[in-house]
Amino acid sequence: MRISVPKEVKNNEFRVAITPAGVHDLTTNGHEVFIQSGAGIGSSIPDAEYAQAGATIVSTAAETWATGELVLKVKEPVPEEYGYFRPDLALFTYLHLAAEPALADALLASGATAIAYETVQLPNNALPLLAPMSEVAGRLSVLVGANTMLKPHGGPGLLMPGVPGTRSADVVILGGGVAGTNALAVAYGLGARVTVLDTNLVRLRELDAQYAGHIKTIASNSYEIEKALVDADLVIGSVLLPGSRTPRLVSNALVAKMKQGSVLVDISVDQGGCFEDSRPTTHDDPTFTVHGSVFYCVGNMPGAVPHTSTYALTNATLPYIRQMARLGWREACRADAALAKGINVSGSRVVNASVADALNRPAESVDELLATTA
Repeated sequence: MRISVPKEVKNNEFRVAITPAGVHDLTTNGHEVFIQSGAGIGSSIPDAEYAQAGATIVSTAAETWATGELVLKVKEPVPEEYGYFRPDLALFTYLHLAAEPALADALLASGATAIAYETVQLPNNALPLLAPMSEVAGRLSVLVGANTMLKPHGGPGLLMPGVPGTRSADVVILGGGVAGTNALAVAYGLGARVTVLDTNLVRLRELDAQYAGHIKTIASNSYEIEKALVDADLVIGSVLLPGSRTPRLVSNALVAKMKQGSVLVDISVDQGGCFEDSRPTTHDDPTFTVHGSVFYCVGNMPGAVPHTSTYALTNATLPYIRQMARLGWREACRADAALAKGINVSGSRVVNASVADALNRPAESVDELLATTA
């Protein structure tokens, strides 16, 4: 199979969809890999390292997209890339179509097949291709939150761990999943006072046991969210419904009741955000202010640490890429129900129920799609 990896073009997105080790794995098994020149520079991977692993270096984005039967990316395509879509293309990347209706329309109009990392789902409901970036985003959310709490950045001028004789920061984490758990680990390690809210009581019991009761665990509902947030210095929004738009848990009216200078970091902004006032920002201009509180809503947070993120992502995606390269996307999805759940659109049809619901479109059966011949 011909596999292409274009350079990411989203604002300050320095990740790349494959490492030299991944290229070597594919090329030694008879596949051709085409890398757009400079695609790995942001992750400290020069073209020469890809070439040494067996890749062909391609000069332009247009040629890279046109050459590949399977195109690998990190972030969802932006409008300048929509023209590269075509009916015989299989695209494997993060898509977040629930929050990107224009992208969904472009994919549907093209007839391409788009398989989303974030909806590949194992029988135990785990999201293996979202997990590594959720780990990165969760850990990073506390670091950027602590930085945003500095007075020059609009925060209250509060040092997260404090010093003897002063109080440490009150950190509230909405959601105890992969991102929330990783945010908890860093916030607790930095000496903050941490409260986690989740609707899953089993998960709260696990976290309580893990931290020996040294954190607060609260069953999440609107009353408890408000009670926790009015005293919070830093709020981490890490709520996820696979494929669906994130529920809005924090209203504008609630933000108005929060402390001046409090910081809200919305990890889930690429799925629409869990704060009413959330809107995607960039690493160039990451924050904005609402009622005196500072919102950090960068949609590609892991892009700020591309060396870590690129390797963590490829570790997770490569087994699926290997199968699609060997069998083709259709046969690979027939053989692996988890990968089949990743198909969002194909041949001008929406085949993921959560995505279809978010976009207010009819959903067609993925089983019927896979039962047809190519």
